[in-house]
Amino acid sequence: MRMRKKPFARPELESCSFFIQDPCRYRGQWRAQFRDPEAPLYLELGCGKGSFIAQLASQERAANFVAVDIKDEMLVMAKRNLERAFAPDPVENVRILSWNIEQLEEMLAPEDGIAGIYINFCNPWPKAKHHKHRLTYPRQLAMYARLMRPGAQLAFKTDDDDLFQATRRYLDEAGWEVLFLSEDFRKKAFEGNLQTEHEAMFLCEGKTIKGLIARPRGAEADA
Repeated sequence: MRMRKKPFARPELESCSFFIQDPCRYRGQWRAQFRDPEAPLYLELGCGKGSFIAQLASQERAANFVAVDIKDEMLVMAKRNLERAFAPDPVENVRILSWNIEQLEEMLAPEDGIAGIYINFCNPWPKAKHHKHRLTYPRQLAMYARLMRPGAQLAFKTDDDDLFQATRRYLDEAGWEVLFLSEDFRKKAFEGNLQTEHEAMFLCEGKTIKGLIARPRGAEADA
């Protein structure tokens, strides 16, 4: 779905205390941008309107989060949803930014030690010539693995059958192991599953939600 341009989006984001305008300047130093730099740092890639990150970050205030989307028009809605979820408190453990996820390593380094990644209902890029842009494509998975600390996991949800089956193949090709898999969240879902606006909408439409949790092979947490 194409979202109309919102002229107010960029100015509103630039006036937001938790919006990062130049993420590359913090490469390797993301932990220092939060009140508690020792807290684990998580990413949501393709955060959309932010309903997921707003729920998660407001519940898990002992962790830090970076939420990324390429469109200002989406990110400004995420900003508002975060503010509502945290009110009357300020949003302190989240940073939001507009960025091309395929270029994630320009703004993140292995030293940032990502503790986990969330990908919820991303663009399935159905045409074969566009598969390389999928957020779970092997090239992207290899990039995530370089940025994740030992024991870190990727949690992925989608309603798209082809993307889900392709992601299983991509994970195997990239040398990841699947720790949890469900082909129908009505029967088996993530523990403490947080429902996004897309998930609620798709369920109302009778679509089946699928998901998995995976990590790079050999990346178990240190004892």
